[in-house]
Amino acid sequence: QVQLVESGGGLVQPGGSLRLSCATSGIAFSIDAMNWYRQAPGRQRELVAGISSGDSRNYADSVKGRFTISRDNAKNTLYLQMNSLKPEDTAVYFCNALGITIGGANFNSWGQGTQVTVSS
Repeated sequence: QVQLVESGGGLVQPGGSLRLSCATSGIAFSIDAMNWYRQAPGRQRELVAGISSGDSRNYADSVKGRFTISRDNAKNTLYLQMNSLKPEDTAVYFCNALGITIGGANFNSWGQGTQVTVSS
């Protein structure tokens, strides 16, 4: 099973930047996609950005042009570079991984989340 640990959240002023990291550990037959989700108070969790095993990337319309998802396979780490942050980006950000275990079962792993607060 794959374990995920996010870091890099914090308090930032509007227009500022943050980079979130998601360290992965554990063993899997394959990790087919990794995603960043976020959940603001009173709202449903939403997909922010995703990257496939083939490096295909997708973004929510609300973050296109401002956020960039990337990964460093050598470091087993997923990143989310967030620029031009807005107060509406305030949320808990979660790392997510989808893949197949050594035993051949599908898995859907989540990190514990990291708080991002955009406020002056």
